[in-house]
Amino acid sequence: MDTPISPSGKKEKVREMFDGIAYRYDFLNHLLSLGTDILWRNKVLRLARKMKPLEILDVATGTGDLAITLSKCRPVSITGIDISEGMLQVGRKKINDKALSNLINLQPGDSENLQFPDSHFDLVTAAFGVRNFEDLSRGLSEMNRVLKQNGNILILEFSTITNPFWKVLFTFYFKWMLPLIGRMVSKHDFAYRYLPESVGIFPYGKEFLGLLQQAGFQNTRQYRLTGGIATIYTGQRK
Repeated sequence: MDTPISPSGKKEKVREMFDGIAYRYDFLNHLLSLGTDILWRNKVLRLARKMKPLEILDVATGTGDLAITLSKCRPVSITGIDISEGMLQVGRKKINDKALSNLINLQPGDSENLQFPDSHFDLVTAAFGVRNFEDLSRGLSEMNRVLKQNGNILILEFSTITNPFWKVLFTFYFKWMLPLIGRMVSKHDFAYRYLPESVGIFPYGKEFLGLLQQAGFQNTRQYRLTGGIATIYTGQRK
């Protein structure tokens, strides 16, 4: 049985994990969330449209679902980075099939050591990726660094339900049913046990807003989705 991920070895373990499930990742995402993940990304899109970004960086882009969704807000370019080449390969095929290769570029990259100049992007986004950072504070600071002054951040991440009744039901599904289904479909047991573990220890709500502020963001705000299963966090570089 796999042991919990230690902070020092988390990055490489996460890379191996996502390489191992890349071919089934999109199918399982939509199946296990009952399609709700699509609605959540569309909420991110609605917020992004108000910001009218020209240059977008999508951090921990995975198979590029959020980058593809954000193409609808008509930016000049979208760059997606991820440490998993397996996920990027799946994403590139999707982008090519949708004739978006001239707009979206997916490339390998470390979210905690961004290889972009200061003040380069209008918007930095991440969907279900920041909880996988080995050093969360460093990753958020890097996202702030590459933003232009008054540029925006949009982060979609799992959080915790506060309603006691729904929390019991969701916890049962998240901790027991989701890993079982994920293991049956992907044949990768650890990946879908890691998900509830990583969500359970991730700082959410006001605690995460505080981390954004420490990283240099102002005007921070949160939008709780589907009773708190997920949350969108926004902020602006000072």
